[in-house]
Amino acid sequence: MKSDLIETLKHIDKEVELFGWIDVRRDHGKLIFFDLRDRSGKVQLVISPSDKELHAIAETLRPEWVVKVEGKVVKRPDAMKNPNEATGEIEIKVSKIEILTQSKTPPFDLSSNGYEIGEEVRMQYRYLDLRRPRLKKNLIERARIIKFIRDFLSERGFIEVETPILSKSTPEGARDYLVPSRVHAGNFYALPQSPQQYKQLLMVAGLEKYFQIARCFRDEDTRVDRQPEFTQLDLEMSFVSKQEEILTLIEELYLNLVKKLFHQKIVSNLHEGKISRITYEEVIKNYGTDKPDLRKNKNDPEELAFVFVTDFPMFEKKEDGSLGATHHPFTLPSFDTSHDTYDYNHDRENGKKMRAILGSRNTEKLLGLKAYQYDLVCNGYEVGGGSIRTTDADDGGVLQLVFERLGHSKEEFKEKFGHLQEAFGFGVPPHGGIAMGIDRFVAVLMNEPNIREVIAFPKTGDGRDLMMNAPSEVSKAQLTELGIEIKKNPPAGRAGKK
Repeated sequence: MKSDLIETLKHIDKEVELFGWIDVRRDHGKLIFFDLRDRSGKVQLVISPSDKELHAIAETLRPEWVVKVEGKVVKRPDAMKNPNEATGEIEIKVSKIEILTQSKTPPFDLSSNGYEIGEEVRMQYRYLDLRRPRLKKNLIERARIIKFIRDFLSERGFIEVETPILSKSTPEGARDYLVPSRVHAGNFYALPQSPQQYKQLLMVAGLEKYFQIARCFRDEDTRVDRQPEFTQLDLEMSFVSKQEEILTLIEELYLNLVKKLFHQKIVSNLHEGKISRITYEEVIKNYGTDKPDLRKNKNDPEELAFVFVTDFPMFEKKEDGSLGATHHPFTLPSFDTSHDTYDYNHDRENGKKMRAILGSRNTEKLLGLKAYQYDLVCNGYEVGGGSIRTTDADDGGVLQLVFERLGHSKEEFKEKFGHLQEAFGFGVPPHGGIAMGIDRFVAVLMNEPNIREVIAFPKTGDGRDLMMNAPSEVSKAQLTELGIEIKKNPPAGRAGKK
């Protein structure tokens, strides 16, 4: 089995067999030096002119060729040591080289950090772009972060459950990606914007503590912190008596993650060791945004400033004057969230009053409703958000009325969410949860300017995969089999609109 190059440090004065890519070549007189590179790092190879056959092979080697090397690990002379490399105190006296594959000249420099290279060419040759130590480190750290999350939650009784990718198109805020059904012609699946309904159904099923590293899909405009497909930590808990239980869990998870995996980071803005809480009203008043960057020194790349923003309004007014959900429609509205707690009995007692306000269509009163909603913000980025959920899903109940105020008819609600109504009629526990953006948080931890730098194969800023040439046309035969006809000119105002 192949050993990582970094392991050569343990084998001084021993023969080793190594594999990797030729990184840099340097000719010093008759001596030829190469850096051999693999996932773990680099090590210097030295080829002596005394072995003419070996020297002749070495003269043909070029960067990015894949080779197998045999040789002896030796210490470098003091004057030749390189303190900037992990293996800078040793080198390999090569006795055998086998060329496994040759490489064409790469379309761009692989030795730099890559920021100076245009995005389109980087994405077209992403498999080469990922050879950069910076990007490999990002993916390795991402894997460590996800493992830490899995271990942390599993140790606390959470059950990891995979929910479907092929689901039903429902109005949840963003536009769905649709998947046509061949067997059921004229009908469509939708890729999930989030596992929202499934995780609530898992609470009805009695799992009580669920989590998932979930893939989510939203057909919306891309930004530096948004992609058509993304990854989130999805989490739900039953029988939470107050939203503080969820905040405390996430606080413990993230502070421990940073402490254990990124001990060089400085976490500021803590209050008695806890992440500060601030209401939506206060954060807008004091900072003019619900995603404040509260770092003491914004030029310090190792500083992290977390803050929980709570007590969001239930509704917001959109540009066209209609109402939108500040978070999502499944969030529990309330008359008073001032104590930062969710009192199930209190809100149940106020159910009739809540139904009356939601049914009144009084915009002023609706905009005055609060919600048991909370976001986690870090360095000016929303890295997670969640809420306590509405469980009153009966006909004429709070959930149905919320959707009506968002512009959906009773009939549409029944058609889209009848399964949820049916399920909640079989004994639904009070529950709440949160979704944490993995891509965004990793980008913050790795000091990257956008989430594309921490995703293996991201889309470009305009949502394309240049490496696979997607989206792309499909054959007429495929379309015929699905019963689909393509109109080249979409209706005005729809193409590319958010």
